[in-house]
Amino acid sequence: MTCIVVGNTIPDGTLSYADEAHQVLNVSVHSLAAAKQVILCGVPGAFTPTCSSLKHVPGFIEKAEELKSKGISEIIVISVNDPYVMRAWGKSYPENKHVKFLSDSSGAYVKTLGLELDVSDRGFGIRSQRFALLLDDLKVKVANVESDGQFKVSSAEDMLKAL
Repeated sequence: MTCIVVGNTIPDGTLSYADEAHQVLNVSVHSLAAAKQVILCGVPGAFTPTCSSLKHVPGFIEKAEELKSKGISEIIVISVNDPYVMRAWGKSYPENKHVKFLSDSSGAYVKTLGLELDVSDRGFGIRSQRFALLLDDLKVKVANVESDGQFKVSSAEDMLKAL
């Protein structure tokens, strides 16, 4: 697929998470985003410096209340990591009350979006590009996709400006 763009309907797909009992559960993207305004944020990897330390994910946690006050129902972070890693990453932010951390462990969903990133040359395999999508009832209203290694257009602040 070519890269998802503004005006597209977000394709359905399956993401997963580990619950409190460490059971892996699946959830469909459409079940999370139908009839709602949702931010879907993709990152190359859990616990990586830009994702964790340079305000990408921390920014969404910090701005979650403001985003919700502007009509956002869900803020979802996805990464090509397993559900247990995503659970641990989410738990590493004790102040988080609103951001969901979901796994696209094989990278199948980001590939469906046309947003996979091949970093095999660096030993990391297939990952997700860094992006933030604003969805309104499954339609892409904003598609902010970063160039390789950049963090300039996909922040919580960028999403707030778009609202």
